[in-house]
Amino acid sequence: MELSIHGHNLEITTRLRNYVEKKTARLDRYMPNLYSVQVDLSTENTRSAVERQVAQITIRDDRGTILRAEERNSDIFAAVDAVIDKLYRQIERYRGKRKRKQRGNAAVEAFNLGEPLPLEEEEDLGGIPSIVRTKRFALHPMSAEEAIDQMELLGHDFFVFFNTADDGINVLYRRRDENYGLLQPEFD
Repeated sequence: MELSIHGHNLEITTRLRNYVEKKTARLDRYMPNLYSVQVDLSTENTRSAVERQVAQITIRDDRGTILRAEERNSDIFAAVDAVIDKLYRQIERYRGKRKRKQRGNAAVEAFNLGEPLPLEEEEDLGGIPSIVRTKRFALHPMSAEEAIDQMELLGHDFFVFFNTADDGINVLYRRRDENYGLLQPEFD
């Protein structure tokens, strides 16, 4: 398991690094195919002192599954504890979904959710409105149901994926009525 710890407006002390390493070391027991854990710790200038310390953890397994959790607190150690607890709940929910799907269909292949973390590039072009962020990511073939599961695990409102049903790139999005919409582009 590869662990990377990054600090934004926060110095990563040896004590903090050891604490995060100790807390994240047990994650691979619950998710055995885990190969990457990224921990982002930051201090933000907010009016609320309770939400200044932010801990965000993103984990990836060899199937392409991404789980991400974020917590805020006045103490960075408490934020790390809270985000680890939230991540354990997400792992349990993910494992439960996999088991239910595999029980329902005996011929199920390995459950493959996936969206690698996007690579981001930001540019500053002055006051002219322009594209300031570009994200690149790999598309993995999946069904619409698998895309819904991945979108829910990430907590996003939309998800871009390669749909195996129609062999095309689709966009899944959450509607205001809490249902889902699917955008399927057609070429002229």
